[in-house]
Amino acid sequence: MDVNELVQTVFSGLSPLVIEDVLNEGERIVVRARTGQDTAVCLSCGASSGRVHGYHWRTVADIPVDGRRVVVRVRVRRLVCPTRGCRHTFREQAPGVLERYQRRTTRLTIQVKAVVKELAGRAGARLLAILAVSLSRHTALRTLLRIPLPTGRVPRVIGVDDFALRRRHRYATVVIDAETHERLDVLPDRTADILEAWLREHPGVDVVCRDGSATYAETIRRALPDAVQVADRWHAWHNSCEAALSEVKAHCSCWATVLDAPIYEGPRAQTTLERWHQVHGLLDQGVGLLECARRLQLALNTVTRYARADRPERMLRVPKYRASLVDPYREHLRKRRAEDPAVPVLHLFEVIKALGFTGCLNLLHKYINQGRADADRSHISARRLARMLLTRPDNLKAGQQELPAKLTAACPEMTHLATCIRNFTQLLKPHPGNADALARWIVQVRTGDLPHLHAFTRGLERDHEAVVAALTLPYSNGPTEGVNTKTKRIARQMHGRAGFALLRHRILLG
Repeated sequence: MDVNELVQTVFSGLSPLVIEDVLNEGERIVVRARTGQDTAVCLSCGASSGRVHGYHWRTVADIPVDGRRVVVRVRVRRLVCPTRGCRHTFREQAPGVLERYQRRTTRLTIQVKAVVKELAGRAGARLLAILAVSLSRHTALRTLLRIPLPTGRVPRVIGVDDFALRRRHRYATVVIDAETHERLDVLPDRTADILEAWLREHPGVDVVCRDGSATYAETIRRALPDAVQVADRWHAWHNSCEAALSEVKAHCSCWATVLDAPIYEGPRAQTTLERWHQVHGLLDQGVGLLECARRLQLALNTVTRYARADRPERMLRVPKYRASLVDPYREHLRKRRAEDPAVPVLHLFEVIKALGFTGCLNLLHKYINQGRADADRSHISARRLARMLLTRPDNLKAGQQELPAKLTAACPEMTHLATCIRNFTQLLKPHPGNADALARWIVQVRTGDLPHLHAFTRGLERDHEAVVAALTLPYSNGPTEGVNTKTKRIARQMHGRAGFALLRHRILLG
């Protein structure tokens, strides 16, 4: 390839200029060029002129070549404007290559914007330095803030959700297009007034996807009385899972007998039973929950939990045993202790250590004292049982297919709970007939003694229209939650040091 062709290939982005020479100065490459136009247009009046008043040099940075900086020195002309009354002289420009007042070529600026869009200030400057582009973090931020934000029409379906600027202190609101997932705006707070003002300034919204926030619901109702509000299906499922877990915990004394699992005993269990009798004694006297909490010096949520249990046994729990290093050797320990009940623990420790046990002697002592070595099967917690009930049967492991059915048959309430969970999962796939199915499901739940699920159904009825829309329409607040997840990554990347304006800019740039 000819040298001139090679230069034109490497510096093809400088094609509007006439390259006169390329100098190798070691750490950088200097390209000398000039403008190739005979005439230029005055920026003020638009008149064309070719009368030269003088020459001067512009020095700008270009994209690196061979890992070295590239500096372009361009000789530009200062021309005389032919229009009377206009500026006397003007400097010619090179559109597409050089911008006014810029110290970088247009193509280098595009690359810098792509980097700082993802990494912002310090991180962007460090990466650009590796790429042989000299740039300070302040210039990187200025370049980022000069990237224009996308502007478009107000969509018909939007998603609204809040995220923490500083957890438990400051929050903001993000608004997106629920169909295209495009970010529309980021509001500096999550108060009703700010969201209501934004909705009134952007008419044309017909559907709003949101979570279960009562503040958002009332705000949308005031600003857009004719809009359809869609609750988030994920939050509905999450709340149903929490209610199911509470019910499984409340019936520990039932299904634990099937597994011969231990129930908490001793001072803690005794205190629990005494508190149940105290709470229900006050309730039988007509005392309200808030007054019960004040008299017993307990939290209101704690009193509510005791009040929902119709029997004191439902407050007892199975121990929260975690997976242990001893679990793989449980069968071996059980057989040895059955053959010789007086076998020393130290001897058992030496035996399982030879089999590959990597734990300590104290861990084995604790495991045996808890009775876990004598059980026929490993201990199952309430959370693990609830997870198996809430998992699709096809996704359960081979040994977990029959266990949930065996445990839920321990009492009528557990059987009813399993049936209600299976029926509710069928409602999570949007279908026009789910509105009537939801009403039937609520009636089905209330036929059983499941107070935690009853509380969940009351929450569904308080937001009934939005829940029905979520179960019948294809819209969801999932895209908004996804934007919030990416927002957390951006906030962690900037370590909370940047202001709201910069964070908003990066969120809207996507």
